Amino acid sequence: MRWLAEVHVRLRPGIADPEGQTIAGGLRSLGFDEVHEVHAGKLLRIAFEADDQAAADAALESMCRRLLANPVMETADWELRAAGETAGRVGS
Repeated sequence: MRWLAEVHVRLRPGIADPEGQTIAGGLRSLGFDEVHEVHAGKLLRIAFEADDQAAADAALESMCRRLLANPVMETADWELRAAGETAGRVGS
């Protein structure tokens, strides 16, 4: 069965986010004075095969732990759905 996932990787609370700080400063310099904080992260869209939802979740957890996110500095969560479905399941 084909699965589609959106994986969101973010820095853990308390980890410095220089990219987010740079973006926030740039927005303020463009006149968006109401911007106080920006947090940068990654969005990865992954299409893959798995036998069922449990196997798909396990595969995503392994992908995140082994390559997509640094568990010391980052968290990862995902939205998972079978190809062709409109709504999905959220995991982390």
